[in-house]
Amino acid sequence: MGQHSDQDKTSQQPCAVVTGGARNIGQAIALRLQQDGYRVIVADIVAPEAGSLQEDAYQVDLADANATRRVMEEIAERYAVSRLINNVGIVAPALLEEARLEDFDKLMHLNVRSALVCTQALLPTIKAQGMGRIVMNASRVVLGKEARTIYSATKGALQSMARTWALELAEHGITVNCVAPGPIATSAFWQNNPPDSERARRIIDNIPLSRMGQPEDVAQAVSFFCDERSSFITGQTLFVCGGVTVG
Repeated sequence: MGQHSDQDKTSQQPCAVVTGGARNIGQAIALRLQQDGYRVIVADIVAPEAGSLQEDAYQVDLADANATRRVMEEIAERYAVSRLINNVGIVAPALLEEARLEDFDKLMHLNVRSALVCTQALLPTIKAQGMGRIVMNASRVVLGKEARTIYSATKGALQSMARTWALELAEHGITVNCVAPGPIATSAFWQNNPPDSERARRIIDNIPLSRMGQPEDVAQAVSFFCDERSSFITGQTLFVCGGVTVG
């Protein structure tokens, strides 16, 4: 990773942390927040693909609570963070009978526990800014989807934590909201639903807007929640789904 300056707390540029920001939806969020004027710090197990994200990136296994806490405390010392996007997440598709306990632990640690660890570590510096925005990347699976027992449990947990945090942090001017993507064209989606498969065709046919979502569509929603002008919206979930969740 690039050189991390110790002088960054004196900068007037607002800082945002994006977990899992090296690829796919996380990368789109990170790049959009850069366009919006934020200094973006990516934390991910791999280095960012986008050159503009590499200087302020930290490589860390976010499933490792101790390593994650150390990195977040270092970020809190160096940057005046006011936005946190708890985006990192993996899927382990399986029907109920085939859901594995080791996958339950793995997804809960990465998808949910990392959000708690990151938020706890960064909260003092966010409070110090006098306002803040925390955004969770949930999923439309919180409404139910076959073969997503464990994944939907993690995303539902994030949504519930967000509502609790919204109440606890409101007095500090910190809002907490969720984006809940539907079918988004990422490498992970195509891995689980090969483009020429019957399953992929069925998914696309069921999208009222008749197209797959793009990572930038999710980034647009995150950008909205991160805006200073979105200060009266908290504890909410915005579905970015092309209409899949309607009706």
